[in-house]
Amino acid sequence: MSSDIIPILYVIIGVIIFIMVLLVVVYIFLMRTPREKEEKTAKDPMLEEQNKKKGIEQQYGKYTGNLTKESIFEFMEFDEIVDNMIVRKNGTQYVMILQCNGVNYDLMSEAEKISVEEGFVSFLNTLRFPIQLYVQSRTLNLRDIIAEYKSRVDTLTVEIEKIDAKIAQAKVSGNKALREKLEFEKRRKVNILEYGVDITDYVDKLSANRNVLQQRTYVVVTYYSAEIGGGLDRYSKDEIYNMCFAELYTRCQNIASALATSQITSTILDSEQLAELLYIAYNRDEAEMLQLSKALDSQYDALYTSGKDVLKKKQEKLDQEISIAAIDMATDSILKADRKKQIEEIDASMSKDEKIRQKASELLDSYQNQLDPRVYQLAKEEVEKTGKKEEKATPKKQLPEGAKVLPDGRVVRKKIVKKKKIED
Repeated sequence: MSSDIIPILYVIIGVIIFIMVLLVVVYIFLMRTPREKEEKTAKDPMLEEQNKKKGIEQQYGKYTGNLTKESIFEFMEFDEIVDNMIVRKNGTQYVMILQCNGVNYDLMSEAEKISVEEGFVSFLNTLRFPIQLYVQSRTLNLRDIIAEYKSRVDTLTVEIEKIDAKIAQAKVSGNKALREKLEFEKRRKVNILEYGVDITDYVDKLSANRNVLQQRTYVVVTYYSAEIGGGLDRYSKDEIYNMCFAELYTRCQNIASALATSQITSTILDSEQLAELLYIAYNRDEAEMLQLSKALDSQYDALYTSGKDVLKKKQEKLDQEISIAAIDMATDSILKADRKKQIEEIDASMSKDEKIRQKASELLDSYQNQLDPRVYQLAKEEVEKTGKKEEKATPKKQLPEGAKVLPDGRVVRKKIVKKKKIED
């Protein structure tokens, strides 16, 4: 038995070895074929170009042609965006779009709901041309809102710093009323600042959530150049364009007026907004990451970019200096006005005593016929003595020679040069 099995084993081993050699040969042949093709392609540029085209066709799936500028325009199905219009089909179709703002229908009363419904019915009855409704959902862009909030917060911070400077000046001058007024204004602005910071942080957290969506409704109005009638051959291209624009604009205004009866406000999209609308429609996945507004801010369509104009920078600096100088001038004027007010109050109190004496003397004169002559004389003398006593109690300051009082209460003295007598 053992002698019969040995030849069979040799046969099996030989078959296995043969199969392994065959597999090695096939593997070498398969690995060599792509290398030969690459070498041929490197030698022949025509083959290389054909392979690139095949790679492009395979990459874009169903599209089997070459990717050129014209093919991209065919895919986008419009020619250009100009003067708030989308031009299609070689200038034979013009499109203008209205953006509509919704109303809180569920929060309205029954009378208000009926009014809105009647307005919408009248809008449908007034239509004399076809329209399309387009609803687009997009991720809410909070970048501009956050930037605006931050600019307002920075402005409030600068205003609070200016108020602090005014409070310091009021403390130095001892003006308590002005200081209390400024402190109250500061507390009010600080409360607004804290509220603004909280709102900014809240909106910033919302922007981190990419699931915040916004739904917008648009009314698409279309006009064909063939609707002009009378044959287009007698009109030039510019005349056809102007007539189409005028007709579209009139239709959009009519639609906006009709929607206003339903408390729906609408605006015509400008060229930039139309480009953003189409960009989001064609690039739904990349619209959030590659925003059109960011591209416009980066001036991708400009021939060159530059910083602020030097004259504009100088003007801004000058305006800032003028603002600071105006604040200082206003503070000084308040202090001077307060000093003048104190001087006027002192003068008013002095003139008050004089008026009292004068009034008392007039009363004595009016009752002179009814009083005893001796009593009248003594009363007049008593009034005069009272006035002299008050003058002695509050003696007036004698100004030095050559001195004068300024409006702000300060005393200025001129230098007097004494001439010496020259003896012969």
